[in-house]
Amino acid sequence: MTISTPTVVLVHGAFADAASWSGVIAELQNHGIPVMAPPNPLRGLAADAAYVASVASQIDGPVVLVGHSYGGALITVAGTTDNVVGLVYVAAYVLEEGESLGELQGRFPASPLASNLKQWTYPVAGGDPAVEVTIAEEAFPSVFAADVPAEVTTVLAAAQRPLAAAAFEETASAAAWKIKPSWALVACADNAINPEVERFAAKRAGATVVEVEGASHAVAVSRPKEVADLIREAVRATS
Repeated sequence: MTISTPTVVLVHGAFADAASWSGVIAELQNHGIPVMAPPNPLRGLAADAAYVASVASQIDGPVVLVGHSYGGALITVAGTTDNVVGLVYVAAYVLEEGESLGELQGRFPASPLASNLKQWTYPVAGGDPAVEVTIAEEAFPSVFAADVPAEVTTVLAAAQRPLAAAAFEETASAAAWKIKPSWALVACADNAINPEVERFAAKRAGATVVEVEGASHAVAVSRPKEVADLIREAVRATS
């Protein structure tokens, strides 16, 4: 394999971890595509995007960044890194420069996620505790992963990683889709992000869009081949 084949960097979103990409990773590896799925700190847009950018910049050769959900906001900012050659959004937020998650969501009817968030606090060095959120466990299957078997969703619900509440209000410092080609997958039965949010933002970014009928927010878990196929298209186009 030549160094010109981009490395795919998979960025998970809130309420999940890198293991949510397992099926996608297997598909990509079966096609000889180098892939990494680093942990997303989930502590805030600027800090998390800086972490993703740091990971990408240390990889030899070109990188295709893939973001699920909140991870989409991160690759929008981190994608300005020099060696990033393409962006793939999977049931994701595609922000405009200066826009927050709350602002983008606020243009459309709220999804069931909004009324099923549970608040927790976590310590911050030298300051008051900060707020983070998870999805209420009883609501997790229907909100996040309605097309995933129940025995899997109960595990995902127990293992979910919380998102700092402040991340909803932080604005994107850049919009890499203005200078890098992008692809987007719309999960048509998404109960975490209104699919209209995904459609609107992908179209605004000029992304190549595919829609997956019946797919929940956890489309990377339930439909890994379709997600991997779109990523492979981006890899081919940027190789």
